Amino acid sequence: MKIAFLTSGGLAPCLSASIGALVAEYSVIAPEAKHMGYLNGYRGLLLGQSIDFPDSVRQNSEVLMEFGGSPIGNSRVKLTNSDDCVSKGYIREGENPLEIAAEQLIKDDITILHIMGGDDTNTMAAALSAHLAEKGHDLTVVGLPKTVDNDVTPITQSLGAWTAAEQGAIFFENIANENTTSTRQLIIHEVMGRHCGWLTSATAREYRSRLGKRRFLPELLISRERWDVDAVYVPELTIDFSAEVERLRRRMDEKDGVNIFLSEGTGVKMIVAEMEAAGEDVPRDPFGHVRLDDIQPGQWFAKQFTEKLGAEKTLVQKSGYFARSAAPNDQDLELIRKTAKLVSQFGIEGNSGVVGMDQDDGDKLGLISFDRIKGGKPFDTTVQWFVDMLNEIGQ
Repeated sequence: MKIAFLTSGGLAPCLSASIGALVAEYSVIAPEAKHMGYLNGYRGLLLGQSIDFPDSVRQNSEVLMEFGGSPIGNSRVKLTNSDDCVSKGYIREGENPLEIAAEQLIKDDITILHIMGGDDTNTMAAALSAHLAEKGHDLTVVGLPKTVDNDVTPITQSLGAWTAAEQGAIFFENIANENTTSTRQLIIHEVMGRHCGWLTSATAREYRSRLGKRRFLPELLISRERWDVDAVYVPELTIDFSAEVERLRRRMDEKDGVNIFLSEGTGVKMIVAEMEAAGEDVPRDPFGHVRLDDIQPGQWFAKQFTEKLGAEKTLVQKSGYFARSAAPNDQDLELIRKTAKLVSQFGIEGNSGVVGMDQDDGDKLGLISFDRIKGGKPFDTTVQWFVDMLNEIGQ
């Protein structure tokens, strides 16, 4: 038996730990199995680049729990986008990426393939699994849901998302101190979340929870109000700019600063519309997603608010790479270990799919068929904790 691991897409605080947890599980239930990893995601699979795991990895798998990132590397490759794969040199003109990937798996004699990624990664896994089945090759593909956005349907909680929210809060604890560097300062904390506002909202919630445990000294201008969150903007909610300018202008006058938590996907439609109206090209990735780092949503919002709020200084800070690159916290580690236990069992049994908390089955952790996996799950802005938070900050 030969088991392969592949991590793909952006980082999340679970990849290294998931590999470690799976290696540990297989060392118990299938000690004779060989382990290997494809380097840099689907790129490594297409190019036949991999690494065999020596016995020392089994013996020291717990070390992987202590690190963020992925030891075998990631990439963004769409196996159904032949032109992109050709342009990057992964395949030759006229070749089918799915066919090349399938041939490599057969050549490597892989029995079980574990893919760790978000909706795009698992969609590619489903396509690869179906292609292999058509060719009569018996390969079990079991995925693990990884995304800091927590936006995969029907999965309630993606691996690494809790940690990303916690780390984003820690990030802003330092950034918030910048309010002391000038008067009337606007600070925009840009948080990851292309279509889903969960991470931004959870980060704000975690930050305010931690803020509630701190001591303050208002006699010397160190007040909770000055360090608190004033607005949380997510893609799921429409922003009334006129009303928000009026409200935030009052906050600026009252506390000499404004702190905004902004989901990077908020306002993207407006930004894209402006770019297209101006005849500008909208940068996109191989999956067709707008390249958010290139269009700079945080800077766009800064332009909308700076002058209207009378801000003397505006600071836009992104916590994304800081948060997504962290090692998992205890809450995520517990979920990773539980997930890995089931993933390895399904792998041995020959059952393909994605293992996650199924929101359509009472959040039960189990095997979800690939055809049910979809991206872009919106954040439920009616959940009580979010409603309460907006009421508390006056939004």
